[in-house]
Amino acid sequence: MHAIEVRHLHKYYTVHHKAPGLMGSVRSFFRRQYRVVRAVADISFTIDPGEIVGFLGPNGAGKTTTLKVLAGLLHPTAGEVRVLGFIPQRRERAFLRRITLVMGQKQQLLWDLPAIETFLLNQAVYGIPEAEFRRTLDELTELLDLKGLLTKQVRKLSLGERMKCELAAALLHRPHVLFLDEPTIGLDVTMQARIREFIREYNRRTGATVLLTSHYMADVAALCRRVLVIHRGRLLYDGDLEELAERVAPYRVVRVTMAQPLPVSALSPYGEVLSLNSHRAELRVPRARTAEIASAMLTALPITDLAIEEPPVEEVIRRVFAEASALEIDESGSQEEGE
Repeated sequence: MHAIEVRHLHKYYTVHHKAPGLMGSVRSFFRRQYRVVRAVADISFTIDPGEIVGFLGPNGAGKTTTLKVLAGLLHPTAGEVRVLGFIPQRRERAFLRRITLVMGQKQQLLWDLPAIETFLLNQAVYGIPEAEFRRTLDELTELLDLKGLLTKQVRKLSLGERMKCELAAALLHRPHVLFLDEPTIGLDVTMQARIREFIREYNRRTGATVLLTSHYMADVAALCRRVLVIHRGRLLYDGDLEELAERVAPYRVVRVTMAQPLPVSALSPYGEVLSLNSHRAELRVPRARTAEIASAMLTALPITDLAIEEPPVEEVIRRVFAEASALEIDESGSQEEGE
């Protein structure tokens, strides 16, 4: 059985539309106008137990809406959604005990109390036996390095410390499915790395399924082999992250260190020179000819070190969105010509 099943999911909102100014307000009072906003449009995917899947898209693409539907906070306009065999919108107790939703921009911790008070509240809400609660809390304290934080007032914790406590509060009932919406937003690089390592270790220890959204591509590259890419409510890609890079960005980046400075003209025959700074250079070369070009450079140039890298994930995703936008423009243009 799949941990998550989404079949032809649609989610539309009816939004009040008001013209600006006083007259717009008056007209709206007597005759309200509405428009339909398409948040999610006919997306389908499945996720198996234990997978960590990245859910990518720009702001407003429909990622958070989809997560809220999967968590049962929103009802789908159309389509079928199942999580662990449950229909989320029914919000059954057995379902809620097996999932969690963590949103980096919202918090569940009680602001004026120590984090342990929220943990005890969650223990009561989920009916967690005392022995199990203490065992889980000890494990999360070790994994997240929470010693000394549990009894501090939440308002006095740093952003990174609060985020660690948020994760602990959300995982005390040992959920089988984690919906993580921007869990590292606003954190510094060091804390982002620690949160990523925690998610990886929690998945390894418990076998939990993780659906992760993030604008930090380092999160996705470090945790997710598979990605879902959504744009303007539509699913553009579902598959291996490396395969996406090969399809969208058919090149690799070659970084070289040279024994002596060389001009651009000496490097350009081997590929597109992206940067050149004294003894270091960066080139973009065709993916299919990477080995051939690297060998030729090592033979002909005074190179002391050479590294071959995949293009940055940010650039790959940016190209996907650019292609989708260009396709939409072409389609709209064709429709107008047909009309």
